[in-house]
Amino acid sequence: MPDAILTYLPPFYQEIKDFVELSVSEDLELERLLQAVQLLHDDQFVETASTSAIERREAMLGIQASSEETLDFRRLRILNRYQIKPPFTVRYLQERLDYIAGRGKATVSLEPGLYRLSVTTAIQDAPVFGEVERTVMMLKPANLEYRQQTALVDKIHLREQITSHKLSRNTKLGTSWKAGITPFAEPGTGVAAV
Repeated sequence: MPDAILTYLPPFYQEIKDFVELSVSEDLELERLLQAVQLLHDDQFVETASTSAIERREAMLGIQASSEETLDFRRLRILNRYQIKPPFTVRYLQERLDYIAGRGKATVSLEPGLYRLSVTTAIQDAPVFGEVERTVMMLKPANLEYRQQTALVDKIHLREQITSHKLSRNTKLGTSWKAGITPFAEPGTGVAAV
């Protein structure tokens, strides 16, 4: 907080009660003014902008934010929209996707002879995925076909087991097998192989 305004007045004003009280209220107003100026300054930059400034910028860019999105992601999305500019290069697109989704979560590949652009993603967050899709659509040339591929990052552990049982068939032609009394087959001892 800056010095009290009373310190700038001649000394004989410091003894008058009206001026002392007036300076207290003026000091409060000046403090509010300084806070408003600081907020105005902070709102000029996306990285330090308040929620109301972020909402204003989203409205200008046509972005509808959901209540589930964090303020940091909303800032990142606005910066991304400002920074999307042609010309298209695979390296530039990869840098943009690394910036949005995180390094290694989206991979760009180009098949020049087939005019095909493939983006493989391992993203679980829907707003981030939507921003990746929008970025690709804004940057890719019209003559390229866009293919979205999803990569799984989960690991699956498998365990195999094979068991062998000998079966003794009791169903022989003749009179030794009695239907309903003797089973069709009887299991022997099992042998397990792992």
